[in-house]
Amino acid sequence: MSRVLLSVDQLSASYGPIRALRGVSFEVREGETVSIIGANGAGKTSLMRAISGLLPLNGGSAHFLDQDIRRCAPHQLARMGMLHVPEGRGTLQTMLVEENLRLAWEIRPTNVPFERAVGNVYRRFPRLLERRAQLAGNLSGGEQQMLAVARAIINRPQLLLLDEPSMGLSPRFTSEVFRALRELRDAGVSILMVEQNVSRALGLADRAMVLAHGEFTLEGSAAELANDPRIMASYMGQGDVYVS
Repeated sequence: MSRVLLSVDQLSASYGPIRALRGVSFEVREGETVSIIGANGAGKTSLMRAISGLLPLNGGSAHFLDQDIRRCAPHQLARMGMLHVPEGRGTLQTMLVEENLRLAWEIRPTNVPFERAVGNVYRRFPRLLERRAQLAGNLSGGEQQMLAVARAIINRPQLLLLDEPSMGLSPRFTSEVFRALRELRDAGVSILMVEQNVSRALGLADRAMVLAHGEFTLEGSAAELANDPRIMASYMGQGDVYVS
């Protein structure tokens, strides 16, 4: 069995008096893709922020590569190979597209030269090659989301955290982003993804979990959940399942 990259045990977190997470536990193993689905306000973004060190824990624990995340700053987790693409995109608006990518490449030590790394990114996202000399802030919403994902994957991460990667994207851009994610998955990159497009999320994942009110209410293989009538009734219409 593959090794555990991320281990979360009875994790709790709050925003002041509001309990966002209520003792969630799960693992992500090497080479595995796990999707977390749930309605708005379920705690999905809070979970991603807690795992990546952006939201303090009230209780429980989380370990990445056996390191306690409470003892690691977010930039240290990034250097270790946990890359987080936050909800609402994460780009440096006043820098050029290629400057964004170079800075991301420099954050994590690698033996891959920048020219090869950025070439791989441009192969996955040809639109970024066309826009490489433009300011990130002048890109469309879909192009900025592509750039945010590209910044995370330019140095192949060990664990990629994705918070709503299709948010605000056209169907075309959504397909391009998920095509790139499928390539990463098939290359062995571990992915933990929060995504409201349930058919896409289940189509990419090996396993999935349903989060409601800060707790997991259902989990299983992505194929099982895609055919579960509770998922069908709550999150998508009949015949809308996308599995590959």
